[in-house]
Amino acid sequence: METVEDHGQPVLLVLRALKLGDLLVAVPALRGLKRAFPGHRILYAAPAWVAEAVELVGGLHLLPTPGLDAPLAIPPGVVDVAVNLHGNGPGSRQRLAELDARRILAHRGPGIDGPEWTTGIPERERWTRLLAWHGIDADPLDYRLDPPAAPSPRPGATVIHVGASSGSRFWPVERFAEVAAELTRAGHEVVFTGGVSERGRAEEAAALAKLKGADLDGGVLAGRLGLAGFAATIAEARLVVSADTGAAHLASAYARPSVVLFGPAPAEEWGPPPGPHVVLTDAGLRRGDVFTSDPDPALLAVSVRDVLRAVEGLGA
Repeated sequence: METVEDHGQPVLLVLRALKLGDLLVAVPALRGLKRAFPGHRILYAAPAWVAEAVELVGGLHLLPTPGLDAPLAIPPGVVDVAVNLHGNGPGSRQRLAELDARRILAHRGPGIDGPEWTTGIPERERWTRLLAWHGIDADPLDYRLDPPAAPSPRPGATVIHVGASSGSRFWPVERFAEVAAELTRAGHEVVFTGGVSERGRAEEAAALAKLKGADLDGGVLAGRLGLAGFAATIAEARLVVSADTGAAHLASAYARPSVVLFGPAPAEEWGPPPGPHVVLTDAGLRRGDVFTSDPDPALLAVSVRDVLRAVEGLGA
């Protein structure tokens, strides 16, 4: 358990007990905090499985935090500055209030002075605007990650990421397969990525695309890579095709050309920054239910031809 005496530094704690993409859109704010508090030990309270990605931000120490159901694993009075990058709901406010920090940086809420929560703005800007209100400079375009320590297992490959956090973001496997087949005919070396639970989707896509999918060398990397290896694969990719997931945010972080398929989440808030990235969706059809098992109509409106045209436009 962290204490000030452990390291002889005041502690700044950032609460964002969410997923990989949530970490990556918070990078500009995290960089601003590092510059503003150079003498503090910065703890990032998030699920343990994002540890390897936290290392790519640099200068942070992970405080494993699976969610908001229990108090944070640090005694009251240890934290000097607490920062709410999790949201602005009662759960995150309570967890930070329990820390008895000297200073809390958060949006306006009961007992908290801060900016009003605003909808419809990019997540990177949301958190840098929060810090600006509290007198801390942060650039929403300061989102690049440190290079991975290990090389990519398939440098120069085109990454088709079949995974997503929920069924609402699952573009049909047969469409991923058709994209893969067309890109392979055009000279791309295609690999399929995803988590352990999505390896079946990746293998099905590889089989439908008539790519070998029996082992690591057959193009199916899903379920075979740790987070660091996954980041390295994206960092050295020729192109990334993905739903709105951590893979898409990694493509932004490493400036790799990407085609991002949006469904339930609004692209104006979660879309990529300026760069070699194309967003495809039909916002007029968006249902917006992130946690349903059925793909969002806005995602299903994206065709294989839409994706291939976007790839052609990127010159990838």
